[in-house]
This record gives sequence, C-alpha cells and structure tokens, in this order.
Amino acid sequence: MVFSTRVVSEMKTRFAGTAIFCSLVTVLGSCAPKAIESYDEVGREPNLSPDYSGTVMPANIAPLNFQVLEGGVAYFLTIRCDRGRPISIFSKTGQMRIPVRRWHALLDANRGRDVSFDIYVRDADRRWRRFRPVVNTIAQEDIDETLVFRFMKPAYSWWKDIGIYQRNLTNYDVSAVLHGRSFGGACLNCHSFVGNDPDTMTISLRSATYGSDTLLARNGGVDKIGAKWGYAAWHPSGAVAVYSINKVTQFFHAGGMEVRDVADLDSALVCYRVESQKATSPKELADKSRLETYPAWSPDGKYLYYCSAPILWKDRNAVPPENYEKLKYDLRRISYDVATDQWGQAETILSTEETDQSILLPRISPDGRFLVFCMCRYGCFPVYQPSSDLYLMDLATRQYRKLAINSEFSESWHSWSSNSRWIA
Repeated sequence: MVFSTRVVSEMKTRFAGTAIFCSLVTVLGSCAPKAIESYDEVGREPNLSPDYSGTVMPANIAPLNFQVLEGGVAYFLTIRCDRGRPISIFSKTGQMRIPVRRWHALLDANRGRDVSFDIYVRDADRRWRRFRPVVNTIAQEDIDETLVFRFMKPAYSWWKDIGIYQRNLTNYDVSAVLHGRSFGGACLNCHSFVGNDPDTMTISLRSATYGSDTLLARNGGVDKIGAKWGYAAWHPSGAVAVYSINKVTQFFHAGGMEVRDVADLDSALVCYRVESQKATSPKELADKSRLETYPAWSPDGKYLYYCSAPILWKDRNAVPPENYEKLKYDLRRISYDVATDQWGQAETILSTEETDQSILLPRISPDGRFLVFCMCRYGCFPVYQPSSDLYLMDLATRQYRKLAINSEFSESWHSWSSNSRWIA
C-alpha cells in the first residue's frame, strides 16, 4: 500500500462514527462463533476486493476493510500477529469491517512483523472451508495522517461538480477543503503545498462567473496571483513558486481503446516570487521552439526538474496538432540560486532517445534520494494513456527501474509522503 501528503485538519465525525461501528460489532459478535474448529483446507488464497495480499502497510494506516469474493452463506476472519490479541470478525455477506482501535493497537505492537488474515467460508451444507492465510507486512514507519486529492466524475466533459477533499489515512474520515460550487460551478485543479505544509497552498480556478485565476492561500488570507497558470511547484523556502502555462486541448481519435486524448499546443514555465508579487518567464524555461511543463523542485531547492519536448507542428491552433502521436518529452533539470534569483544551464537527466517514451511528472522524495516519474508511448497527458507506468530513479547513479506496482491501466499523478517511505 502506498500513500502520501500531510495536512492537519479537525475531524468532527470521527468519534461518533467509531461509536456507531463498535455498537454494530457487539451486536454481530453475540451470535457469531469465537473460533472455527472444524473445517476443510483450501490450497489457495481467497479472492478479495481489494486484493491486499502481499502488502506492506504503514503501522498507522486505516483498517484494510475488504470483501471476500467466494461463494458462501457465512464468513469468518481472524487477524493475528506475533504479539497482541487476535481480531475475529463474523459476516454473513463477506464484507469485513475491522474495528479501528483494535486494528491500530495490533499493528502498533507488531511494527516490522507480519500480519496474517485467516479467512473461513461456510457453504450451504454448513461445512467451513479454510483458505491459505493472506500474509502482509507491517512497516516500522507511519504514514502522514492526511491525503489531499481532487474528486470529480469520470466523464470527460463534466467539471461542474469538482472539489478538493482531505482524507484521514488513519481512518476513513473525509471532508471538503474547497468545492467548485463556491465559485459558480468552477473547475478546481493543480493544488499544491509548500513541502506538504498546509499553511501555504495554491490552486487553479476556471469559472464562467469569476474567470480563470490562480489563488494563493497564506497567513489566513487568499489572494489572486496570476491568470490561467497550471501545474505548480513550490521552492522549499516558500519564497518562489514555478508554474506552467499551457495551451491544452482535448480531442478524440480512433487510435486505440482509449479514444480521448490531450495535446499541449504551447507551454512554458513562469517563476513567481511571493514577497514582490512578480512573475517572470526566464529565457531558460521559455524556449519558443520547445514545450516545457511539469515543474518539480529538488528538496534542497538547488534544482528545478521539468519535462521538455520539441514542438513538432507549425500551426499552434490546429487540433489535433500535426505529429502529435510522435511527441515525447525529455526529463531535464536546471540549477537555481534563490538568494540571487539566478538560473543556470539546463541539462538532460533522461532523454527520449534512451527510453523511446515520453517522460512525465517528475516527483523527488523529500530526502532527495529518489525520483519517481511516469513514461508512456507519447504525449503530455498520462491519464489517458494506458501505457503509462511508474519508474523509480536513484538520483545518485541515475539508474532507474520500472516499479512492480504498475497495472494494465494508467499510473500517474503520484506524490511522496513526508518521510520518503510511501507514494500515492
């Protein structure tokens, strides 16, 4: 399991929800068996949704509730570790809801050890079957308490019900940070914090009522700091933020199972200094012959990483643009001195000549050791690219590898936890 991002918040429904849940467990427990003594062995693991088999989990993560996808009339679960009292749950539906307090107590007492899930299913003939235990590992490290995310419907053309939410990762509390309804059904996107600190945040706004702006929340106030800026990256000092300016358009084609696609017809990077409230486009980051996007700072603030590709079309208004399926981005970085506001020379970290893929969304671990990025066949928008997978680069050697967490679907929009131990 992988998660990320820290935001402190007040969760008003936590204790009420826990009290209701514990009451239900008590009622169900009164008619449930305390242990299954007679059963037939099944020589495989059970089918679960989500499938948590082989997982490494933070010690403070919320209970890993799941559904048993095996036919039966009753279900029994025992969660056990080397230390502490096991947790037993009886269910008639196969839904396993684990009590929060007992779960946290068990995991906290077994940091660095394994946790086993013993699952039994009773057939209509009242015989129990015992599946091979599902074994996971409890990490020594915790995860940051809260993840901030954008929530929207999957429809490509519906953006009037978009909100920015925060989820407590130690339980299942969710609350709204900001919703588009507050701005006349606006599109909210590209939220960004300074080093996972919620005290300073920027977010982009597109509204038919209020226009297109970038908002800065800081010191208890909110200011408009720019026009239609896009992807943001905060310098660790909080004194500077770099944004992309993108001319993005959506179009459709019949070139694969995913018919939606996005092209960035023109783009550059802009540097905003907070105290002076001035924005500039350094020539090193605004090459008119190239597309520059997806900025990301190194934790020491000495380098800005970004993605860059040559513009392959003459008409910057045509949709789709010429040769869009051949466009591939390099991964670059450029040095920066925040004290003098001086930029160095750009260098290529990983080129498309080496990968033959488009390299996007660099994200550096807070300890500065690793860089996670995604690669897909072409283009700038990995969400619509089933070929998009995550890769991990060791910045000391610049060696990289494909991560085992990839699926047949698109992997993208990743972020790091503050202790560099987890990604979402």
